[in-house]
Amino acid sequence: MTDSAPYPYGQHRLLDLNLPFLSFERLADQLQPLPGERMLEIGPGTGLQSLQVAPRLGAEGRLDIVDIQQEMLDHVMRRAADSGQDNIVPTLADARELPFEDATFDAAYLVTALGEIPDFPSALRELRRVLKPTGRLVVGEFFDRHQIRPANLARNANAVGLHVVQQSGPALAYYALLRPCTSGSDGRPNAGTADLCAATIDC
Repeated sequence: MTDSAPYPYGQHRLLDLNLPFLSFERLADQLQPLPGERMLEIGPGTGLQSLQVAPRLGAEGRLDIVDIQQEMLDHVMRRAADSGQDNIVPTLADARELPFEDATFDAAYLVTALGEIPDFPSALRELRRVLKPTGRLVVGEFFDRHQIRPANLARNANAVGLHVVQQSGPALAYYALLRPCTSGSDGRPNAGTADLCAATIDC
């Protein structure tokens, strides 16, 4: 109950602990990283997921990692260099104001990070903006005082043009797969996509 957000770098060793139900295998099942794709990770921590996603993107792919703490980015990049991975690109930025063009990414993901972002709906709105119309977003949340409960995620995602299509794991430690609500060639949400954005998941 004394944890702070964002998670302080001084306690980074704890971020290497595997959390129940939030394994990389379960993340990969929903994220489905493919060679040549460009992906975005918000709040990479020490690179627990980054260093497993990046190799799946291959030499032609790219993983952008965004964090508000330079120490976290430096840590991931040291580990990437040690393992010979050169397709990870760090960016120091606020998830509520992402420095990327619209429709840049094939996919994005956050693991135990969304709940640590003040005004997390703004971050969801930015993620919707930078995702391609056919893109996908995976959110992983673990039970602590920062957790975004599944129903809360679904409600706020719907409001910014994302809909939940799958959830795995219990509500206390879950992954949710979201996709943009699209309405045709431009991929932008409008009143005609209300049905697509009506999906909810158990709380």
